[in-house]
Amino acid sequence: MAGFRARSTSGEPPKGRPGQKSNSGYRRRSESHRQEYEDKQSAKGSGDRVRDVVFGVLRQVSSQDAYANLVLPGAMKKAGLTGRDAAFATELTYGTLRAQGLLDAVIAEAAGRPVGKIDETVLDALRLGTYQILRTRVDDHAAVNTTVELVKANGEEKAAGFTNGVLRRITRSTPQQWLDTVTGGLEPLAALALRHAHPVWIAEVFNEALGGTAEEPAGELEDALTADDRRPLVHLAARPGQISAEELALVTGGEEGRWSPYAVYLSEGDPGKLEPVQEGLASVQDEGSQLIALAMLRAEVADDRGRWLDLCSGPGGKTAFLASWAMGDGARVDAVEPAEHRAELVRQATRGLPVSVHVGDGRELAGINGLNAPDAGYDRVLVDAPCTGLGALRRRPEARWRKSPDDVASLVSLQRDLLRSALAATRPGGVTVYSTCSPHPAETTEVARAVAEETGASIEDAAALVPGLTHNDGPFVQLWPHRHGTDAMFFAVLRRS
Repeated sequence: MAGFRARSTSGEPPKGRPGQKSNSGYRRRSESHRQEYEDKQSAKGSGDRVRDVVFGVLRQVSSQDAYANLVLPGAMKKAGLTGRDAAFATELTYGTLRAQGLLDAVIAEAAGRPVGKIDETVLDALRLGTYQILRTRVDDHAAVNTTVELVKANGEEKAAGFTNGVLRRITRSTPQQWLDTVTGGLEPLAALALRHAHPVWIAEVFNEALGGTAEEPAGELEDALTADDRRPLVHLAARPGQISAEELALVTGGEEGRWSPYAVYLSEGDPGKLEPVQEGLASVQDEGSQLIALAMLRAEVADDRGRWLDLCSGPGGKTAFLASWAMGDGARVDAVEPAEHRAELVRQATRGLPVSVHVGDGRELAGINGLNAPDAGYDRVLVDAPCTGLGALRRRPEARWRKSPDDVASLVSLQRDLLRSALAATRPGGVTVYSTCSPHPAETTEVARAVAEETGASIEDAAALVPGLTHNDGPFVQLWPHRHGTDAMFFAVLRRS
């Protein structure tokens, strides 16, 4: 079979020949021709509804830069997948996308060529098949055969033999043998990153944030990467004053959270179908996000007159949480969001709550139409700043392979500008909470310290506002999946002098 050799007698995966050409007769076809053929063939399907749905989502993510969490629910609904089939489709989709870098390394080794020389449609199928072989309990024979049928059903019949050969070669060695093969010869940190399906630069960021160095990686780094490579639980937030976490857990069959008194964990199921969520009594929100909102609400502010500002409010989860609390305090929230479509999401999330949504740039509050900021300034301000999102990679499976270290500099500039604007809008004695869904030091502690020094704001002890939270010595709070079960969120509390 073209593109691979028989297993070596040592039992180790044989080495491929980089650049080796296939004799399968398969050639890359033009994108327009491929898409036309795929559309016709995929209408027939491969005979496996679950894998047809998964493969369709994988193709959208690869070819259209789609987001799996946005397209998968609709695809499953259209195909009528429910229960165990829906759960299996979710696992295959998110798992394949999350492990993509590792899967590509194994595929390249087994195929004897770089993945860049494999047709995109075939490569997505190989990723799905390889994920099943290496990381699920799916029978090898079933994983190989269903993948070959997907290739055939999507216009690549000539690549069926190539696909079969690559996957069968992968089945001839254990997952551990493949890990040892693809990480052999790499530096320790790079090997650790690949074993846990992370780009090296992200592992380096985690290592730095955990206090490690290149010479001596942090002892927690492997635990952090392992936790970030797992599918997380769904977290619900009970709306303050509307339902308690205890009631929400009883209604949904979930478990009350560890850190937030409003958090509930769900191990399975579609949260959008839950009655409390549909009625606006609860929402899907990571427990870390709840702690950020609670820190803003718990910070001591003398003579709080109930003028609060959410400077970067889209899509509205934290805004709704704050506004639910505001109802009981007679307070009101101004929510600012630069994108109209995200501002509409905030309006939907906060319907019936004391919120005024404004479309505009949070760096230029004076230029936002309809925003009547108090003359003395806001009592409480939240800046949940745009960031790399490195702290939520487990919830956005394709994101880790799309991000780049080049993204950081422009985001840091924006974050500093937003924090300056927030502090300028805060009244003397008021507080600003700065948060990111990232553990990157350049986006977290460095931004908070630099802007505090520049503006004269004092840095408060944020950890004191979340009593009982482990692994936090202050003054900042950095959450981690492996420590807290939350996304890797950061927040700081600054008081304007």
